[in-house]
Amino acid sequence: MRMENVKILICDDSVLARKQLKDIIKKCGYDNFIEASNGQEAFELYKEHQPDLSFLDIVMPVKDGVEAIRDIRSFDPKAYIVVVSSVGTQTQLKNAILEGARDFVQKPFSSSAIAEILKGRFEGR
Repeated sequence: MRMENVKILICDDSVLARKQLKDIIKKCGYDNFIEASNGQEAFELYKEHQPDLSFLDIVMPVKDGVEAIRDIRSFDPKAYIVVVSSVGTQTQLKNAILEGARDFVQKPFSSSAIAEILKGRFEGR
């Protein structure tokens, strides 16, 4: 898959967190983003755009990340979802993995952690 064809959904209620994640992903060569600020928006945008990779926060208003993962995976069982969340969400993280999240990145995230996820997803590692 060519980098310019890759669609990435970033969902976090923090504008700053979304910007930081986008900046790191752009440095890795990807720049086709869909942004959401809560789990309900993420689900609606996922259905519309069917991204190749989704980064979801867990603790968000309207619909949390676990509920969004459940909805997205019921719509698309092959959805590739990575949870990006802070310390203190162990129970929710466990639930997110049980719902089908493929990976987890702890905030504050490092460029190398995000780069590894992108390599694993798009370069077959």
